[in-house]
Amino acid sequence: MRNLFFVALVALSLTACSENEAGSAADSFGIQSASAEYSAACSKPVQTVSGNITASTTWTADKIWEIDGIVNVLNGVTLTIEAGTYIKGGVPNGTAPTGILVIQKGGKLNANGTATAPVVFTSYNLLDCDDDTTASPGDFGGVILLGKAQVNTGTDSNVIEGLTDQSNPSQYYYGSTTTTNNTDNSGSLTYVRIEFAGRVLPTDPITGNGNEINGLTLGGVGSGTTIDHVQVSFGKDDSFEWFGGTVNATNLVSYASDDDNFDFDNGYVGTITCALALANYSSTHSLSGTSPDSNGIELDNNASGSGATPFTHPVISNLTIVGAKSSTNGALYENAIHVRRNGRLTLNDAAVTGYPVGILNETVGGAAVNSAHLNFTSVSAHGFTYATASRIGSTTAALSISGVTATSTSNPAAVWGMTQPFFNEGSWNVSPRNCGDFNGTWTNYSF
Repeated sequence: MRNLFFVALVALSLTACSENEAGSAADSFGIQSASAEYSAACSKPVQTVSGNITASTTWTADKIWEIDGIVNVLNGVTLTIEAGTYIKGGVPNGTAPTGILVIQKGGKLNANGTATAPVVFTSYNLLDCDDDTTASPGDFGGVILLGKAQVNTGTDSNVIEGLTDQSNPSQYYYGSTTTTNNTDNSGSLTYVRIEFAGRVLPTDPITGNGNEINGLTLGGVGSGTTIDHVQVSFGKDDSFEWFGGTVNATNLVSYASDDDNFDFDNGYVGTITCALALANYSSTHSLSGTSPDSNGIELDNNASGSGATPFTHPVISNLTIVGAKSSTNGALYENAIHVRRNGRLTLNDAAVTGYPVGILNETVGGAAVNSAHLNFTSVSAHGFTYATASRIGSTTAALSISGVTATSTSNPAAVWGMTQPFFNEGSWNVSPRNCGDFNGTWTNYSF
């Protein structure tokens, strides 16, 4: 699975090492379309798609498919994307959204690549046959699946983040307040890469929360949906975000995200098995005011932290979160795992390292810590300041968490038996924590 993101890693090292030295939150990064993969694909004819897809259709691998604006797959319609197909966003026109694929409630996306021919959503700058152009976060809008499974928001009129400014927001409703649709099927994504995605709107004036499109957004998606071997890289916001729902996922890679790698909200209760979050110091880094705001996991019950059910409670097994080797570069980030606003987390077999705080349990309104919110087994946690901590009100303090079997506040960061897990520190190797064959030959690239 390593080469799932090898295209990005190698190209980044070729183009950014002299121009963008790691270590500053202000650093940018670039990637040139220098790979044989992109060079071979860029000469294919381009088919532009816009508006609504009203009948089931297939996007074939003999073309590059350009998403102009927002493309909506409607209720009862299935979009099939062949293995080896490339999809790009349209060239931006001001602030108008583009390169956004939305599977509406009742629609399906079947994007099933293979180990040697993934389905790739990427920047238009990588498919223009011009090695001098570079890709940036936000070049591709993002992939959004909207399903009918349960949410805890108390309404069936939830508009998915990042599209609340559209003239007909009701077409972007997701989730259900009942439990009758928890096995809802929004399709299948296997061996998929999503690169340089994201759209960031001004902060929502009502809730005060962020309002963004992520690499892969899952709104009320049901357990009948398949998510397996999906990697999101170089996102403008989060790599993956779940808004309620029951969908399970396996073999996920989040690389060089601007904000959070994995974000859970609004009553999500599925399982995640085998996941890797890998930081790159030279990527962009989100801020809350002037403070770093990038987390490996960010988890909320909902925006207000209410006791609405079902509680957000993912069950995650075989998780690896890798930040920075040194505390200097680690200061670009916030927490490896941040459980807050009445959220719950079950975590089995995990190693987190290279963030200021390894695991932070933040309570609501100054309430005492409730240890029942965290159910951990065989977890190793490193943090430069705290390995495990609580935040009650404005006070952060060390917290002992049952099931965290090893802790460290060392500088350089603990590697927890991994060979060399920090991307910016030389030859990268996360063994033996390569549950998804992160060091294998998932696909092959030549530069």
